[in-house]
Amino acid sequence: MEPHNTTDDLDTLVLRGALRWQSAGLAVVLVTVARTWGSSPRPPGSLMAINTRGETVGSVSGGCIEDDLVQRIREGGVQAACASNVPAVLRYGISADQAHRFGLPCGGTVELVLEPVTARSRLAELLQACEQRQGTERVLDLQTGEVTLREGQRDSLPRLDEQQLITCFGPKARLILIGAGDLSRYMSQIALTVGFEVIVCDPREEQRASWHLSGMTSGVTLSHEMPDDLVLRLKPDARTAVVALTHDPKLDDLALIDALQSQAFYVGAIGSRRNSSQRRERMREHFDLPDAALDSLHGPAGLYIGSKTPAEIALSIMAEVVAAKNGVLLPKVSAEEPQAALPVAQGKRQHEDLPHAG
Repeated sequence: MEPHNTTDDLDTLVLRGALRWQSAGLAVVLVTVARTWGSSPRPPGSLMAINTRGETVGSVSGGCIEDDLVQRIREGGVQAACASNVPAVLRYGISADQAHRFGLPCGGTVELVLEPVTARSRLAELLQACEQRQGTERVLDLQTGEVTLREGQRDSLPRLDEQQLITCFGPKARLILIGAGDLSRYMSQIALTVGFEVIVCDPREEQRASWHLSGMTSGVTLSHEMPDDLVLRLKPDARTAVVALTHDPKLDDLALIDALQSQAFYVGAIGSRRNSSQRRERMREHFDLPDAALDSLHGPAGLYIGSKTPAEIALSIMAEVVAAKNGVLLPKVSAEEPQAALPVAQGKRQHEDLPHAG
């Protein structure tokens, strides 16, 4: 397995690995899950790269199909997977015997596109576009292996026909955290692990001076700008989440207002239910923010998991952020403490008095 930078998302890891091997003179095959039927271990759009030494990065099935592909390429080279050095379409799991052999769930079928990586694959340009936060469609000609790049949306599913495979790429998920403290430290660690780029913003010098991530030297930017200035400068896109963590209206409110009027897929703030209600009233009264924008504010941020420590609170907020990123609709009351879930001894405890809800 190819070593990698853990702050990159999986697509970026695969593309970087394939480009690095190809630049070093190794023959490489880029494998894309184009379509699936029934139960499938990996969704359409999943990527994997394999070189002729049998090294891999990424996954298309969780291990079973990978072993077969690696064996083919190690024994027969790229030609064994891609005859005439052009892309090939391969199916696994059509028959019950294949499903059993490759460990696919009952009835599962996976259709893969295998592509020999060359200069015409345009991986460097694709990676550059992603780094510049540009949504890009990659159009692969199945007859020639030529690639065209054009503007597109990352979250679209792959499209495959007899002539071409169209896959969609874009910027990695980005998390803007307002406040440099214990909670932002734990949230940063979790966010990096699941492939987010992280920006921690705090204009208070005394807070920034003691903020660090042990063992993590990349993937996090620490900013001393005023939070609202940072949000206006970065213009949060549909791959960006903004979470306010300071409890200080002077730092949180203006940044939240700007974020709520951006394309950010998630905007949230910590605090009790009482504080969250007061924040909404403040925004409505002083900033004339429309109800639709206020309704999209996650406050209290996070899912209720009985969290008490900063690490547990960070986990609850990141769970909600990831759910929003993945398009999972959660009930509006998800951050409230459900009475049925409380131990009897805590049954009378009022949720709005908690220091953090979620």
